[in-house]
Amino acid sequence: MGYELTGKLVAKYDTVQRTETFKTREFVVEKTEDINGRTITNYVKFQCVQDRTGIVDRVNTGDEIKVHFNIKGTRWEKNGTVNYITNLDAWRIEQMLQPGGAAPGDSDYLEPLDTFSATPPDAVDDLPF
Repeated sequence: MGYELTGKLVAKYDTVQRTETFKTREFVVEKTEDINGRTITNYVKFQCVQDRTGIVDRVNTGDEIKVHFNIKGTRWEKNGTVNYITNLDAWRIEQMLQPGGAAPGDSDYLEPLDTFSATPPDAVDDLPF
């Protein structure tokens, strides 16, 4: 099951090679909500793994983004102590449009990896059918 979160990218970290065959990269998104007239700000840390570590390169700190992610949980036991670890595994990042329809950085706007561009509704179509 996939989840989404929209917010501002506030930090991104270098890729870490955990083992010879496994690498991760973390980043943080600031999510601000108005709840009953009170502004609540949360900082949510995500991780990307393996071939997805490069998706963070497409966006800059301060950009408004939408993160698509899965929730992963692990049970870990050491010396008789049991711990539970929860990871938010990001698998796609979209850069959000700014109010007024302009993309952040205008010419720097990148389409999400898993989508394509369709003809805009105001485009002139000169085909007879």
